[in-house]
Formats: sequence, C-alpha cells, structure tokens
Amino acid sequence: MTGSETPPSFRLAYVPGVTPTKWVRIWNERLPGVPLTLIAVSPGDAADALRDGDADAGFVRLPIDRSDLSAIPLYTETTVVVVPKDHLVAAVDEVSAEDLADDIVLHPLDDTLTWEQLPGQPAKERPETTADAVELVAAGVGLLIVPQSLARLHHRKDLTYRPVSNAPESRVALSWPEEKTTELVEQFIGIVRGRTVNSSRGRPTPPEPKGKRPDKGGAARKPPAGKSAGKNPRTGAGGPKGAKRGKPRRRP
Repeated sequence: MTGSETPPSFRLAYVPGVTPTKWVRIWNERLPGVPLTLIAVSPGDAADALRDGDADAGFVRLPIDRSDLSAIPLYTETTVVVVPKDHLVAAVDEVSAEDLADDIVLHPLDDTLTWEQLPGQPAKERPETTADAVELVAAGVGLLIVPQSLARLHHRKDLTYRPVSNAPESRVALSWPEEKTTELVEQFIGIVRGRTVNSSRGRPTPPEPKGKRPDKGGAARKPPAGKSAGKNPRTGAGGPKGAKRGKPRRRP
C-alpha cells in the first residue's frame, strides 16, 4: 500500500431503536481487517447522511425518497402507546386509536409514524424529540404512540406501554446510495440477509480445466483411428463391431 492509499473501512449509520450489534459482530468475525464505524443519526437525517457520503450504508425507517437510494426492507415493528403505570390503559392488553380519543396524544417533531389522522387530543406544542415526549408522558402531560423499539429505548420504571391495534406501523430497512454499491456494501448486505461465509453469491465461477470437457447427453466417444472398438463377443477377436466372419471349411 502506498502512502496515498486509504485503508478500507465501513461506516454504518443507524436510527434510534435499531440495534445493529449482531450484524457488527458478524462483520468483525468475517472482515477483521476492515473496521466498522457506527454513526447514530436521527430518522430525518438518515437519507441525507447516505447521500452526502457520511455513511456507506444505514438502517433507516421507511418511507424514504428512493430515487437515488436502494433499500431492503427488513422487518416491521409493533406500534405501542406509552402511558404512566397508573393509567387505565395499563390495565388492558391492547387498545385501539379510538380508545385514546379523550387523551392528549403527543406528536414529536421526529415522529416516525405516518398518520392519516392523528389520534387523541392535540397538545399545545409539539415536543422536539421522542425523548422529550417521553419526559412529558412521565410528567402526566399526555400519551405517546411510537414503534416498540423506541418505547424500549426510552424505558422508565414509572412508564409502561401497550400495543395499538390499528395504528400505522414502522418498517426498518437497510439502505445505501444506489450508485455506490461497493464490494463492502455487498458484504454487509450478505450478512444482514443471513448468507453464510461460504456463500458463492458474487463469486466468479472457476473455469473448467482444459481438455476435460464433460460429454453432453452422455454420448459415447468414438475410438481413436486404428484402435479396436473391443473384442468380438463370440470369437474374442478384435475388430470393428458388425464385421463379417468367413464360413468354416468342411473337413475332407
């Protein structure tokens, strides 16, 4: 390597709620010579981080503008409502958006859910972040509907959460710039998709040894010129199959 060359590395962005630990561990096992750097980004900044070259690939929440980004949807999260432990919702296993019609439901600016109509009663102001909204729930200001991973991320002992049956869901995807599908990006895609280390995907097929081409359709090869095709089954003499035999001489 010359002094002007940069050693290979891989930068992976991820949004709150996504835990890339398992994939990073597999990467370090398979490519120990290529360090992987994790970059935490907000849901709203994830796509720009990929376009601007701040990361080679990233875990994002859909939808995103895919005009110049490739994306592989990975999984869909359950949507839950975060409530104080003494709230009525805490006494049931599941609620609907209509069950929250009389409650104040907070709608942070970094909300990742796409609502046709926001549930519940609106708050006077929108919290800046989901973390701020969780603090307001703990203070008794209102409730918060989020993907389950975010409820776990911001867990507090005085709060709990329950699934919301008819709320929009959040999908997590692996994304990268379409024009920068590098070999390292392909390697990470393979890890996320569960390909084994011996997977042949992307590997060139080795050429066949010269002079050892297989016969097509099992056709028999013709014997070389001047060589017998085998012994005659009756006489044991060599000679081409189907050759005429002379008549035996009569004894005098």
